[in-house]
Amino acid sequence: MISIKSFEVNYFSENTYILYDETKEAVVIDCGCVHPEEREAFSDFVASNGLTLKHNLCTHLHLDHTFGNEFILKTYNLKPEAHKADVDLLPPASEQAKLFGFRGKMADVEVGHYLANGEIITFGQSELHVISVPGHSPGGLAFYSPKNGFVMSGDSLFAGGIGRTDLWGGNHEILVAAIHDKLLALPDETIVYPGHGPETRIIDEQLENPYL
Repeated sequence: MISIKSFEVNYFSENTYILYDETKEAVVIDCGCVHPEEREAFSDFVASNGLTLKHNLCTHLHLDHTFGNEFILKTYNLKPEAHKADVDLLPPASEQAKLFGFRGKMADVEVGHYLANGEIITFGQSELHVISVPGHSPGGLAFYSPKNGFVMSGDSLFAGGIGRTDLWGGNHEILVAAIHDKLLALPDETIVYPGHGPETRIIDEQLENPYL
């Protein structure tokens, strides 16, 4: 059984997640921790629960979801894992920070493994299935647990909304098609944990999301 801990962090109210099971092995998804107190809260949770982080997974490489990648690398020796299209087609984190007007230096952390649609991420006794959901970014991903009935949707699908498509490589038509083909096709009761805002369910977004 996978347990999920969420942290709302940084200037964009981004959701950073830790997923772990009874073996105490864990993964982090979209570490956006930028402030010292956010990183301390993250580390305290890992330590107090005796967790061992095995993967640093990225739904996409926009800066609000990658502020914490240098912290994860230095603290847990884990490089980020992401889709190659985001590496190839998005500006590096340091350039994104400049374009958004951030004065502090942001490190460019090398992606250690390229994730692909259909790949299975393992930790402890658990699995996450990689789903390609492009459109918000060229290499947008979601992470799905069939056994536990949830999907981590990143910035593709929100409660009552979808991701913006006016950033680098974004495409509204591609995003909507990917959501319909890949996410709304999941079982109705699947819980959706998005990159911002509250959780929702696939059935609720099928019936009520005005963008779909």
